[in-house]
Amino acid sequence: MANYRDLLPSQQGWIHELARAEVHPDAESLLNLNSSSDPQQVVEESAVNFLTELREAFQQNVRVFNSYSEAGARFAEVKLYSIAQSAADFMIFRNQVKLVVSNVSHGVIQLNFNHHIKGNFGVENQGLDVRGGGDGAISAELIAEIGPFRDVNWTFRGERITAEQVAKFYFSEFVRITRDSRRHRGNNQLLLDQIKALLQEKGLDL
Repeated sequence: MANYRDLLPSQQGWIHELARAEVHPDAESLLNLNSSSDPQQVVEESAVNFLTELREAFQQNVRVFNSYSEAGARFAEVKLYSIAQSAADFMIFRNQVKLVVSNVSHGVIQLNFNHHIKGNFGVENQGLDVRGGGDGAISAELIAEIGPFRDVNWTFRGERITAEQVAKFYFSEFVRITRDSRRHRGNNQLLLDQIKALLQEKGLDL
């Protein structure tokens, strides 16, 4: 069991709000500080916190991965960008492939792969479809579930997951996919077959 001192600041915010309300009880009602009683607000705050944890985990992965290129290994580095006009959405990019991590709707965080191809009029966006038809991108959805004490758990296919698990798996797949993209640039069907095989090996027929 984790020590209380090991908790992230985002996981301790409730105690600070409780203490501030004790010092200034009138402000709590005026400013609606007691948002923990609103399930919708609880989920929205949890989505931002979980996205922040995901971004921090991805940033660490990017930093370590890119350090090998900086040391002379000479491979394409992974870039991480914030997404404008969003609370905590972000994306990673390499070799014309991006992985977008975003809060697409209430209680839903989506991880979405897209492939950029250059056409006659600049860069176009093409979904990497492994589901056999259509233009949908490779995507996975993390779903929020509210527990008995208004705690929020994030799940994938009904199983509780952590930000570290998600970041490790999808960063690993992103690196493999973008490595294949570099080798087989210009052959989209071969790229799609490679991606489908990689994910099926992991038991994720998305």
